[in-house]
Amino acid sequence: MYRTHNCGELRIEHVGQEVTLSGWVQRSRDKGFMMWTDLRDRYGVTQLLFNQEKSSPELFESARTLGREFVVRVTGTVIERVSKNDKMPTGDIEIEVTSLDILNAAKTPPFTIEDDSDGGEELRMKYRYLDIRRNPVKEKLIFRSNLAIEVRKYLSHQGFIEVETPVLIKSTPEGARDFVVPSRMNEGQFYALPQSPQTFKQILMVSGMDKYFQIVKCFRDEDLRADRQPEFTQIDCEMSFVTQEEILNTFEGLTKSLFKSTLDIELPDFPRMQYDDAMRLYGIDKPDLRFGMEFTELNDVAQNKGFSVFDNAELVVGICAEGIADSYSNKDIKKLTEWVQRPQIGAKGLVYVKVGKDGTFKSSVGKFFDDAALATWVEKMNAKEGDLLLILSGETDKTRKQLGELRLEMGRRLGLMKEGDFKPLWVVDFPLLEWDEDSERFHAMHHPFTAPKKADVERMLNGDHETMKSLRADAYDLVINGSEIGGGSIRIHDRELQSKNFELLGFTPEEAEDQFGFLLGAFEYGAPPHGGIAFGFDRLCAVMNGQSSIRDYIAFPKNNQGRDMMIDAPSHIAPEQLEELHIDLAQKEAEV
Repeated sequence: MYRTHNCGELRIEHVGQEVTLSGWVQRSRDKGFMMWTDLRDRYGVTQLLFNQEKSSPELFESARTLGREFVVRVTGTVIERVSKNDKMPTGDIEIEVTSLDILNAAKTPPFTIEDDSDGGEELRMKYRYLDIRRNPVKEKLIFRSNLAIEVRKYLSHQGFIEVETPVLIKSTPEGARDFVVPSRMNEGQFYALPQSPQTFKQILMVSGMDKYFQIVKCFRDEDLRADRQPEFTQIDCEMSFVTQEEILNTFEGLTKSLFKSTLDIELPDFPRMQYDDAMRLYGIDKPDLRFGMEFTELNDVAQNKGFSVFDNAELVVGICAEGIADSYSNKDIKKLTEWVQRPQIGAKGLVYVKVGKDGTFKSSVGKFFDDAALATWVEKMNAKEGDLLLILSGETDKTRKQLGELRLEMGRRLGLMKEGDFKPLWVVDFPLLEWDEDSERFHAMHHPFTAPKKADVERMLNGDHETMKSLRADAYDLVINGSEIGGGSIRIHDRELQSKNFELLGFTPEEAEDQFGFLLGAFEYGAPPHGGIAFGFDRLCAVMNGQSSIRDYIAFPKNNQGRDMMIDAPSHIAPEQLEELHIDLAQKEAEV
């Protein structure tokens, strides 16, 4: 056999046993008459001992040929180590080797297979099969596997049925760009890869499945960043005959269960926050509640005082950074001002007030506002001695977004985002529609199938254009530490209301029928009230481990250009394949 034990399980109680291990050579240390080799597999590392006095010459010389990442099988006796290593689970023992088989030699790897590797990200992605051997990556994939098992256990216990939905579907105009797949048997026609199983899970509710879930791959052809990949995984769920409250309770329960079973962390009940309050207090619909710094609006105390920057602004709003006034120099504040003026943020400037002793203040606008005026700001912001006020002004939506970015940056700079601290919340009552000035039409805030609040249904069916801007959705997001983990809604289950929503989103009746006729038709055969949610599974894995990037929780991720560096995809295909698919690239290039 290749092994009697794995490389992570032998302990002091195994001393005296003859064992066989197989794995990869991590490193070797040759001391002349003795050699020590670390043997690694998925389960851990065990030290091997080759003793020239006790080994045959052939065995000892063979041991000296071992290079990094050689695949070997060894047999030997478990002995107690003289110099124990309390940093290794197997650190009390080693194997005195009596037999060595080299199963496969290896080239010298392009980077060290160590926890702290010397390989850059692109290089490690090219040799991903080597990168996965490193503990940090391996452990992330094991965590992901364990989390998926716990998801299935919880949801199946709650009566959910796992159903696989199609991967080759119809392209739809809403949302991100589709990845499309040409059909060989239907010339000039294309499938799309699903951005989500949304319409299929609604059809399953019409089918009477009642509770559906799926851990499912989704595909979106959009620009990439640390928490976004062209293909990603969702925990996708739908329920019939449910209210928003029942859905929130069910998936709050799932989240608590996952944290407890995988991290042994007990989460408290999740607070609820309305979308409007999140935007007003944090400038973002996914606030990080690990620290305070809520916004305070200052229009009533800062405007009409002769400072045109404030007087001409829609909104004057600030945050209070506690206890840092003395430690933040003018140079620090200048750097912070330059940070908010970057194109990514877009603020024109930054106003500050340092709260000093005895009611004195130091401010960048001291020549426009005396201490009495500044004291009203301090009082309104509940600031105290030693605090630093940071204030922005301008158009309401832009300024809130800019201050939201500044708040997060201050949280990072001041170390307020503590590792292992988790602050989940539900953000509820989103707008149903967003008006886009450029395209002069409404867009769905979540997606076209989200139901309005019951109180707003009549206004949606019969209201005017301005009324539509104020419609509220039965929609909700789960946010943890400033990351959107999941989102969902109660769905429209009535054909008339769904048709009206398509109309508001700019679909003609013919377009709606062409794109979604199957769903509208299903609604005519007894569609139950239903709703659901989808968690970003990769992002959930990352957030639970305090990481910002989802890449290492995906076995074979893409880089920032959407390329798989290991297999070099996407790539060109053979002319014969193009011909079978009725695609003439030469013609297309000529047209361009």
